[in-house]
Order: sequence, then structure tokens, then C-alpha cells
Amino acid sequence: MNIVIMDGSAANPGDLDWKPLEDIGNVTAYDITPESMIIERALEADAVITNKTPFTEKILDSLPRLRYIGVLATGFNVVDLNACKKRGIIVTNVPEYGTYATAQMTIALLLELADKVGLHDRSVKNGDWVRSEQFCYWLEPLTELYGKKIAIIGTGKIGTRVDVIAEALGMTVLKVPHRITRPGEEYSLEDAVSEADVITLHCPLTEQTRDLINSRSISLCKDNVLIINAARGPIVNEEDMAQALRSGKVAGYACDVVSVEPMKADNPLLNAPNTVITPHIAWAPRETRMRLIRAAADNLNGFMQGKTGKDINQVN
Repeated sequence: MNIVIMDGSAANPGDLDWKPLEDIGNVTAYDITPESMIIERALEADAVITNKTPFTEKILDSLPRLRYIGVLATGFNVVDLNACKKRGIIVTNVPEYGTYATAQMTIALLLELADKVGLHDRSVKNGDWVRSEQFCYWLEPLTELYGKKIAIIGTGKIGTRVDVIAEALGMTVLKVPHRITRPGEEYSLEDAVSEADVITLHCPLTEQTRDLINSRSISLCKDNVLIINAARGPIVNEEDMAQALRSGKVAGYACDVVSVEPMKADNPLLNAPNTVITPHIAWAPRETRMRLIRAAADNLNGFMQGKTGKDINQVN
């Protein structure tokens, strides 16, 4: 089997190996594949592994040999699923590999908004503590999270893990599933955001969740609310968020994702006040990426054995 990894440098910038996939077939790995070279590089592939390299119907028309696309991520919107189904191409993803790391990043972002660790570290290293007349000082108000209410929007694996950690911090959790499966047992979005001191997003990006946090939903929030997004950038309307930060309605916004990645120079959040922005690294711990590669190999190995459906995380 010929296996082509289209954009492997994100998951493996050189600190890991591709042995789990090499045990299955002949692997050719590219760090990044520009769109103009997708067909050329995938032409002889029986299986491709992609993270963000797109596979559209037009591209698939030129790849008659291709039988399998493994998405090296949870999200699979880079692949035209209908076009693959028509051509008998199996598409798989890797769900849940980043549960612990993403929950950890969520809490890291929350603590940064609450305790301003980075701000004060920079201040100390600039000599401010050395020059201080008092034994301590703080440059901005700090927040104790104990007793605060946190609305968790999306109660899948990651949201559930954040729930556990938030409760350990002494917070009251308001759960809002992105799909209501037990009507009446969970908070509605409107009720939760109106009560919450902190809002954290853990729902997938769908047409229903796009711009979920916008000027209207923000208007329902308490003044000085803290909002965290370690899910998908477009769940938050960035123009509306920037305006809410400038007005002071939102006291802080921390995100690991933005609407277009890499971030564009004209993104309204880039110059908005009271933000913490990290470059989509919640999934980046070495342990997490090792789990991702192993799971992708397990999916492909299962496909080779004739497995389909949930057994190989098939999404089409």
C-alpha cells in the first residue's frame, strides 16, 4: 500500500516518527503540500493522511487510485464527504485524542485571564519588583474563581473533563449541551450565559454553532464576563467580541483558535484589549500527538482488514 502524508509537519515537526504508519505500507511524508501540488503528490497513493490539506471533488476526480483518506484531526471539513462516498473512498478521523490536553489548555487560558501570570512575569523581569517599595504589587485586578459560575457550552468528552477541573477549583458548573438530548435537564444557552461569570466553548463548528457568541448572546451576559474558546474560531463572531472587549462588557477573551488560521493581520482580536491568544496549540503536547498518530494508524490498519463504520472512526 502506498501511503502519502500530505502535511505532516504540524503533528510531527521532527520530534516523532511515522513508524505506526510505516508498519502498514510504503510511506511518503511531506511537511506541507500547497494546493497546486496535491494531485501530483497523491496520484499514486492508495491512502492519504491529511490534516488541513483539502480534498475537493475536483481534486478527487484526478485521483482514481485513491481509496482512503485519513484525517489527522477530529474535524474533517477539509474533505468533501459526499464526493468521497460517490467514489467509494473511505474517510476517517481521530476523535477524542486531545481530550486531556484541550481541557488543560482551557484551564490554562482561564487561569491566565484570572491571575495575569504572563503580565506579572514580564513586569518582574523588567525590574518592576526590584524597584517596588512594597513587598507585592499587581498591575490589573485579579479574580478568585472559587464560587464563580462557569457555563460549559458543549458537554462531550472535553467539556466533561473541564467540568471536573472547574469543580475542583470550587466553581459552579452550568452545562449546555450543543445537542439537547434530555430536554429540561440542562441549561439553555440564554439562561447559562446570563448567569455565568465564565463561559467556555467546547462544541463542534456547525451551521447551528457558527457565530454562537455574537452581539446578541454577549448582551445577555453579565458585565465583566470572561469567555474562553478552545473549540473552533468561527463559533465566536470576532468583530462582536472585539467590540465587547473595547466597551468593557467582556472583561477578557482567551482563545486558542481564530476564524482563519494562520491568523490574519486584520483580525479584529489582534489589537483588542484584554485578550490572551495562543496559536492553536491545545493539541500540541508530544504525548497528545503520539496518540493522534497511533490512532490514525489504527484506523488505516482496520480499513486494511476490511473494517468500516465506528470500528475505524469512519465519517462518511
